Amino acid sequence: MTDPEPRDTDVAQPPAGAVPGPEETDGGGVLGAAYRALSIGIVSVVFLIAFEATAVGTAMPVAARELHGIPRYAFAFSAYFTTSLFGMVVAGQWADRRGPLGALAGGMSAWAAGLLLSGTAGAMWVFVVGRAVQGLGGGLVIVALYVVVSRAYPSRLQPAIMAAFAASWVIPSVIGPLASGTVTEQLGWRWVFLGIPALVVVPLALALPAIRLRASGPADPGAPVPAFDRRRIRLALGVSLGAGLLQYAGQDVRPLSVLPTALGAVLLVPCVLGILPKGTYRAARGLPSVVLLRGIAAGSFIAAESFVPLMLVTQRGLSPTLAGLSLAVGGATWALGSYAQSRPRAEPYREPLVVLGMLLVAAAIATAPTVLIDAVPVWIVGVAWGFGCFGMGLVIGSTSVLLFKLSAPEEAGTNSAALQISDALSNVLLLAAGGAAFAALGGGAVGAAHVVADGTGSHPVAFAAVFLPMAGVALVGAWVATRLRPAKA
Repeated sequence: MTDPEPRDTDVAQPPAGAVPGPEETDGGGVLGAAYRALSIGIVSVVFLIAFEATAVGTAMPVAARELHGIPRYAFAFSAYFTTSLFGMVVAGQWADRRGPLGALAGGMSAWAAGLLLSGTAGAMWVFVVGRAVQGLGGGLVIVALYVVVSRAYPSRLQPAIMAAFAASWVIPSVIGPLASGTVTEQLGWRWVFLGIPALVVVPLALALPAIRLRASGPADPGAPVPAFDRRRIRLALGVSLGAGLLQYAGQDVRPLSVLPTALGAVLLVPCVLGILPKGTYRAARGLPSVVLLRGIAAGSFIAAESFVPLMLVTQRGLSPTLAGLSLAVGGATWALGSYAQSRPRAEPYREPLVVLGMLLVAAAIATAPTVLIDAVPVWIVGVAWGFGCFGMGLVIGSTSVLLFKLSAPEEAGTNSAALQISDALSNVLLLAAGGAAFAALGGGAVGAAHVVADGTGSHPVAFAAVFLPMAGVALVGAWVATRLRPAKA
């Protein structure tokens, strides 16, 4: 059962059977002796996932062309997303029942196996299957990492390790595409996929023994181990299939696509309502609002960000490289925002900081389309996006920390899975909605996972129809952020 009030204790109780570290008494940090191997290991896992996410996207078009699979290119993205949703739910139950060790090891193994399968594919359908296997592993890993943080670290260190997760995306976002492009040109696209799995060994060698020591087994070893919730597994399958059908409909813009759209919605809506915490979609105070806010923040920001480079290229004549660089500062300010929320002095002001973060996100999204006016300098977008990413760092880091506070130890996995599902589903649904508005007003077509339009002939109003509604969604998120603290009994 979820705790009715946040835990105010300065140090979380270690899992039964765990060996207490000196940081639980002497105030050491995430790189202190007791946590050093664990912190370096799990942050390295996140770094590796971030590097893969930025590098593989660069090599993907070349792979699809050589495998004669351009018509099925978008399925390489949607396959990953669809199976990752299922993996999140499985990981939540697995971690709650047996601890996060098995889910993390199994997830990293599947993730690496998917990369190997895609890298050795001789046909596009095999490549897509590899991406599906990789997505399943990715879903297992992200939830398992959250459970590790909730169980292995005292509450005073959880904001700091979440800030480290955010910072681990900065370098990959800069060097990933460059490194991938160089390898693709010099050695071939396959080496981008085949080279990354070899790097899995080092972070796992550091992390797994530390996880076994500090977070293995169920939260309460004396309690009977519950069976897998088969109803929840069926709901997860419904979410995955429904999301997959919606993505397929978004990639096949024809009158008949209304059929998979309707079937996807029929599957998705009741399954999502059943799998997220009760009260999520009415913004009930406490955990439901935390889960809802995560989806609102991620979905509105990522949906808007997907159109920024396209807008700068087609409306202001920037090169793709310059358009991409306009968002480069965002990685650093996102990490800075996450660091700011991790400071001990910020803890009493966490809810107001989240409200501020959502207001910054809304302002950034609303400011971006001002460059449709020729008199507005294009650097405005880079500045606005820097502030928006700072706000996202405040929000994403804080929602993770609040999730840990509001989750009983035996529900950390299930609730972490709900948070990640809200994040991922909102991304695809709001991007699909923005893409539909963009296409309807003469902008082109947008796939469920990424923008596939070339923007030729796009009307400025089409871009405004994306950014302004997403700014409105972010403002709704600022209101939801006022409901993060549970109601007093």
